[in-house]
Amino acid sequence: MMGFLMMDAASLFDRFFVAGGPIVWFVLLPMSVAMLALGLDLGIRIRRKVLLPAGRAAEIAGLARQYGLDGLPGRLKNHSDFLSRALLRVLVKCGRKGMDIELVRAAAADGLREEGLGLLRRAEGCHLIGTVAPMVGLFGTVFGMIQAFTLLGSSGGQPQPDQLAEAISVALVTTFWGLLAAIPALFLHGLFRTRIESFVSEAAAETEALLERLVEMGCFRAPVSGFNQTEGRQKRSQESEGRSLREGEHPVAEEEEPIRLEFGADE
Repeated sequence: MMGFLMMDAASLFDRFFVAGGPIVWFVLLPMSVAMLALGLDLGIRIRRKVLLPAGRAAEIAGLARQYGLDGLPGRLKNHSDFLSRALLRVLVKCGRKGMDIELVRAAAADGLREEGLGLLRRAEGCHLIGTVAPMVGLFGTVFGMIQAFTLLGSSGGQPQPDQLAEAISVALVTTFWGLLAAIPALFLHGLFRTRIESFVSEAAAETEALLERLVEMGCFRAPVSGFNQTEGRQKRSQESEGRSLREGEHPVAEEEEPIRLEFGADE
């Protein structure tokens, strides 16, 4: 029984590894290993526990209350979650320009967008493997069929069976390995891309709530521009209401725009 299993294992090894030739050994097998390594790396990085840990917003708010904004960068720089990276970008980018809430919101959106795009670029490795592997397999298929037809032509239609089988094996085994590498790679790319976009969307909502909480705590101040931002907004709203009443329209309350993230050509 043990001898049969060893013979069967040797036969499978010859059939699916040796028969594929150098195209399998030096191209498709390394691509398969790279796909597995990349999938494992992305699986570790793109987790809710890592990117959106529970209670992180409350923890950051507590740190801001305890140490102030000046003490936050040193306590956030070693964290890789979306909220910490977004707020760290806010503190770095807006520190010298005054903590204007509009600048803060824009910087937070930019930080989340950059974090999301960075993960998407890393996930593009899976898409690259999934796109290239079938082409390499097709190349091996064409190469093997060329060998088979060359044997048929040179032997007058009566080639040696083992030589013909070897050429056909190259054609089929390379196709097999190309698909074996491509299908999981494309699946992982779609899976991780969906998770990244979902986590970034959730992080945008949590960041918005965190910024509102920090505003209530007085962590952000209006820019030094001659008048308070809130007073300026009220003045613009009153002017808009007056103009609308003069024109016979109903006044419309001005609303703040939420943080918007767009993944465009930068992907």
